[in-house]
Amino acid sequence: MTTSTTTSTAAPDPGAPDPSALGSLRQDSRTIGLVGLAHGSSHFFHLLLPPLFPWLIADFGFSYSELSVLVSAFFIVSGVGQALAGFVVDRFGARPIMFAALSSFAVAGVIAGTANSYAQLMLAAIFAGLGNAPFHPVDFTILNKRLSPQRLGHGFSVHGLSGNLGWAAAPVFMAGITSATGSWRMACLCGAALAAIILAIMVINRDALDDRVSLAGAAPKAAGAAAAPQEHPMAFLKLPSVWLCFSFFFWTTCAMSAIQSFSSPALQQLYGLPASITAYVVTGYMLFGAAGMVLGGFLVGRVERLEKVISACLLFSGILLALVGTGWLPGYVALGVAALAGIGTGLAGPSRDMLVKRAAPPGATGRVYGTVYSGLDLGFCLAAPVFGYMLDHQMNAGVFFGAAVGMVLSVVSAGFVGAGVAARKQKAAVVPA
Repeated sequence: MTTSTTTSTAAPDPGAPDPSALGSLRQDSRTIGLVGLAHGSSHFFHLLLPPLFPWLIADFGFSYSELSVLVSAFFIVSGVGQALAGFVVDRFGARPIMFAALSSFAVAGVIAGTANSYAQLMLAAIFAGLGNAPFHPVDFTILNKRLSPQRLGHGFSVHGLSGNLGWAAAPVFMAGITSATGSWRMACLCGAALAAIILAIMVINRDALDDRVSLAGAAPKAAGAAAAPQEHPMAFLKLPSVWLCFSFFFWTTCAMSAIQSFSSPALQQLYGLPASITAYVVTGYMLFGAAGMVLGGFLVGRVERLEKVISACLLFSGILLALVGTGWLPGYVALGVAALAGIGTGLAGPSRDMLVKRAAPPGATGRVYGTVYSGLDLGFCLAAPVFGYMLDHQMNAGVFFGAAVGMVLSVVSAGFVGAGVAARKQKAAVVPA
C-alpha cells in the first residue's frame, strides 16, 4: 500500500539561509571576525574629523567650540538613531542595515574630503552619525543569532576589542596621512576608500552575516511560555536599572569625549608638546584599553559583584587623568600617564557589559542595550561643547579634571546598578519554588 507525502517533496527556498552552516568553529570565527571589522570601522568614523581639528583651524579659522559642535552633531544623529535602530533591525534584518551604515561612512568621507565650508563639514558629521547609529543593534543581533553559545563570550570580547582598535587606528591614519601628504582632504578621501573596502568585504562574505535564522531558531519553547503575558515593548523603560545603566554610559563617555577629541590639544597647550606627538595619546589610550579589555574578560566569570571591579578600575583611571591635569609631570610622562589611564576603562569594559545584561529584564536585552548605549551618544554630544569651550578659554587642565569627574560619577551609577542586581537576585533566591 502506498501513500503520497507532499510535505517531504516541497522545494526549498533558494534564498533561505542554511541552518546547518551555523555553529561550527570555522563559521563562528568568520562571523566574529567580520562583525569585529565592521564594528571597528564604526569607531574609526567617530574620529573622522577630530584628529584633523588643528588643520581645519589653520585652513578655515574655526574655533574649538565651533568644531566641537560637529562632534555633537555626530552623536545627536547617532544617539537618536540608535534608540530607534533596534526596531529597524527587527523589521528589515541586521545585514542590510550594516551595508547601509558602511555606505553612509563612505559618503561622509567623500563629503569631508571635498568640503569648502562649515556646513559641508556638518553634513559629513551627520552622514557619519547615520552610519554609526545602528551598529550595536546590528552587531549584537548577528552575534546572538549566529554564534554557538560556547563562543558567544569570545564574540563579545572581539567586538569590544575591535571598537578600541578602531579608535586607536583613526588618529594615526588621519593625522599620519595628513602629515605625509600635507592634505587633510586626502586623509578624508582615504577614509572613504577604507569604508568602501570594508563594505566590499562584508558583501562578499554576506552569508556569514545572515541573521534570518539562528541556532536558537529551532529550539522548542519552554513549557508555559506561550501562556506568558505579553508586556508592552516599552515597559522596560519604567525600570530604574535601565536609567541607571544609561547614566553610567553617559558619564563614562563624557570622560571619553575629553580624551578622544581634546586631550591632544590640551597636552600641547598644558605641556608644550608638539602636535605630531600628542596625536598619539588617543592611540595609546585605546591600545591600553584593548589590553585591559582582554584582562577584564577573565574577571567577569570570577567576580560576583561586578560593580566593585568597575569602581576600582575607573577610579584608577580617574586618578591618573587628574594627575595629568595638575601640570606637575614632565611633558612626555604626562602623555604616557594619560595613555595608561585607558587600561582602567578597558578592564572595566567586560564587567560593564555583563552588568547591563544582568540588569536587563528577561526578553528585553536588545531594547535595553539600544537604550543604554544611546547614553553613550548623549555623553559625547553634550560633553564636546563643554570641553571645546575650555580649550578656547585656556582651561586646558579642565579637560583632564573633567574626565576624572566623569569617571567618579560613573562609579556612583555602577554602584547603584550593582546594588539593584544583587537585591533582585537575593529576592529571587528567597522566593519559594
